[in-house]
Amino acid sequence: MESRLSSRRSFLALAALTPLAAWTVTACGTAGPGTAPAGGATFWSLTGEPNESIRKKSLDAFNAANPDSKIVATVFQNDAYKTKIKTAIGAGQAPTIIYGWGGGTLKTYAQAGQVEDLTGWFDANPDVKAKLFPSSFGAATVDGKIYAVPTQTVAPIVFYYNKELFAKANAQPPKTWDELMALTKTFNDMGVAPLSLGGQSRWTSMMWLEYLLDRIGGPEVFQAIFDGKAKAWSDPAVLETCAKIQELVSANGFIKGFSSITADSNADQALLFTGKAAMMLHGAWTYGGMKHDGGTFVKDGKLGWFDFPAVSGGKGDPLNTVGNPAQYLSISAKASDAEKDAAKKFFKDGLLTTDEITAYISSGAVPIVQGIEDKLASSEDKDFLKYVYTLSKNAPSLQQSWDQALSPTAAEALLSNIDQLFLKSITPAQFAENMNATLGK
Repeated sequence: MESRLSSRRSFLALAALTPLAAWTVTACGTAGPGTAPAGGATFWSLTGEPNESIRKKSLDAFNAANPDSKIVATVFQNDAYKTKIKTAIGAGQAPTIIYGWGGGTLKTYAQAGQVEDLTGWFDANPDVKAKLFPSSFGAATVDGKIYAVPTQTVAPIVFYYNKELFAKANAQPPKTWDELMALTKTFNDMGVAPLSLGGQSRWTSMMWLEYLLDRIGGPEVFQAIFDGKAKAWSDPAVLETCAKIQELVSANGFIKGFSSITADSNADQALLFTGKAAMMLHGAWTYGGMKHDGGTFVKDGKLGWFDFPAVSGGKGDPLNTVGNPAQYLSISAKASDAEKDAAKKFFKDGLLTTDEITAYISSGAVPIVQGIEDKLASSEDKDFLKYVYTLSKNAPSLQQSWDQALSPTAAEALLSNIDQLFLKSITPAQFAENMNATLGK
């Protein structure tokens, strides 16, 4: 994971797959799907370090070992890729291997018959599936069938805290929602913001709803939303989640002016490591940002982390987590049999090799591979990486970030309504009504 990650979007942009001799970079997305060599396949992915270099080395190694099944890659900048791949798939001109984030977009492709059903392939290669975190497959699955191979790294949402401020307050990390609410008064009385939040970015606020809804209602509530069940957003657990968020806002839980603070500038992280805020709910990728930008804050052991608090009477397993379970590779249904075979060979022999796993860990990330405890233990960031690994590996449910799980249309409506909810310009009931209107879109 790169040290200067300004947002979850840039983190995902780093999740790049890029190969071989024909390494083509385009920012505008003018390239076509490329021409696969005989017996080989094409691959589109993203620019961005360090993952771009890691993937290129892996693909160079695969192509050298498999000269009859070479993978030719073209890489794009994030936004250009999202536009280009959608157009290419719709026109039947997709590359063999399609990079993506699973969830709602993958569901659209799968239901339109545009990507290959890989369920049978996984059944025939149980060792591939057994190697990966079980929690990584949820965002790859549509109607009980697997349409993508999970790959690269996991990035759960983590509750961070400033140990120095907690020591001054003689406080412990909260284990329950009631304890968290009590801490809002503790830190406000000290003249310290209880919680940092880059609310202008909106998706940072979404993290709070994701975790709270899971703790209150369990993963089944959002699954009903994902499935488009009528009035699914009106579930009592959703209404309770929204009400608790507004109670936290009313208690001055978040730093004053949170709606004008951006995550893209890392301003929310700075509030934590400069001691202006005591806690922050954010992605695992921000660890690297704070390590890079926070002086000796991380090195001196002043950064701590804990599990999201339980909610009294809640149905969700306290081991559940939310975030980005992995990145995902699919195969175009329009590809030739030879191209599909080459892609599957790459999926089996070229992804998450020993060298690639080592490279991801060295970059400060946690690969979605089971049984790597010894490798993590040798990292200078071993405490944090082992926490992320255990949190992700053992999670009964790892809920994909909602704006990736939902369709682009529903995701934009979600972010807009979350913004209004945090500003208390709409009620929980209005939030639910507005979001019910997006179901099935």
